[in-house]
Amino acid sequence: MTGYRAFEVTGAHDFALVEREPPEPPPGHVRIRVEACGICHTDVLTVEGVRSDPERPVVPGHEVVGVIDAVGPGVRAWHVGERVGVGFLGGHCGECDRCRRGDFVNCTDQPQTGTTVDGGYAEMILARSSGLVRVPDGISSVEAAPLLCAGLTTFKALQQVEGRPGALVAIQGIGGLGHLGLQYARHLGYRVAAIARGAAKAELARRFGADHYIDASASDAGAELQRLGGAAGIIATAADGASMSGLISGLEPQGRMVVVGAGTSPITVGTADLIFGTRTVTGSLTGSPIENEDNLAFGLRHGIHPMTEVMPLTDAPRAYARMLSGEARFRVVLDMAA
Repeated sequence: MTGYRAFEVTGAHDFALVEREPPEPPPGHVRIRVEACGICHTDVLTVEGVRSDPERPVVPGHEVVGVIDAVGPGVRAWHVGERVGVGFLGGHCGECDRCRRGDFVNCTDQPQTGTTVDGGYAEMILARSSGLVRVPDGISSVEAAPLLCAGLTTFKALQQVEGRPGALVAIQGIGGLGHLGLQYARHLGYRVAAIARGAAKAELARRFGADHYIDASASDAGAELQRLGGAAGIIATAADGASMSGLISGLEPQGRMVVVGAGTSPITVGTADLIFGTRTVTGSLTGSPIENEDNLAFGLRHGIHPMTEVMPLTDAPRAYARMLSGEARFRVVLDMAA
């Protein structure tokens, strides 16, 4: 078998295109020929050296779709030729206390694809079988890749909202996460408000399913949500704690803000906003592989599509820079066939 190409990163932002020999999958793993890999903001952990050993070369990328071409010892449920995906959580161990309680997302012995183990900025990847997601027919690998992370993250966050049919749900931030969150919220039967800064994304937000658009730079977004009757849920995708803080007052009684945008600035919460109305602020971290299969099936059934910019593997450094610039509309995807 011929070698395969991969982009390794060492230190901070030091990309190197290398050729490797195909590895044999160890017990409990499969080898995947990568077809597409999405570029996610979480890739900064690897590319900018924000990890425990930044001098160890690692291949970034955790929105990976491809075809199994080899199966390691002990793997029974997966077969050569199956199209599968691998997300950020690279496969639970099944033995730690969290796994024994069924909390696979918080497994304490789980690789992070593209951060602690090699990811999908490559033509080949090894993956734990417990982390695999079956990708249904009817969705291309390029479209499926962003749904494995950005899609699942917003889909699972929306499931934490205990809203009645037709309740108001707000999606804060119309970017890689938010443009998918709008689509999921609409198809889950909610009345949807989009929140962003400026008027530039208003038309796009409505195209993705928003019934209302709130320009947070022109008005108090929390007050605007209350004017609409109060939100049963707010999915906060913009990685800015300060912009999230002003939204809590826009929740209806028993409302919940679910934070999925990871940033460094803190969220400031007034105790009265929590106590009077018994509101909740919580976080949400992606989902399990079987939940990701539910996510892909839901997206396929309801026609949920990421807006993508496609580049070849050789342009991976430029694709990452495009994502980081905030100018991409809205997910950049590496297509190995391009």
